[in-house]
Amino acid sequence: MFSRCSLYSPLPRHPHTSKETNVIQIDFNKMGGLIPAIIQDYQNGEVLMVAFMDEKTLNLTLETGKTWFFSRSRNKYWMKGEESGNTQEVMEVLTDCDADTVVIKVKQNGPAACHTGNRSCFYVKWENGQWVEHSKPLFDPAQVYKK
Repeated sequence: MFSRCSLYSPLPRHPHTSKETNVIQIDFNKMGGLIPAIIQDYQNGEVLMVAFMDEKTLNLTLETGKTWFFSRSRNKYWMKGEESGNTQEVMEVLTDCDADTVVIKVKQNGPAACHTGNRSCFYVKWENGQWVEHSKPLFDPAQVYKK
């Protein structure tokens, strides 16, 4: 299991640190209540996906040890893997120097993090003047999501 201490700073000079408690406060104000969450494989560092969190989903993630997000397009909360079964077990949570983005290192349960069936959402690469897909889906999204 991950440690909550990843959100605490030993440096009292951090701009979002309270002098009294030395605890960093995540800044949800810059993007209207949301922060980007970069999801990374904890073993090899591969970026699996980027999603958005608000204070509620970050707290759910920290409390449950599973990744929770806010869908801007569907205007709803969702847990990664709630439909596909491809959940993410939280191993470590970090924030950046501005305390307005998080990196969440996870153990990916199931073959893929991307709703397209690919391991990572970042499977398209700029190559020779065009965007080229560099992986094959590990599952059929139509079968998994039944849409």
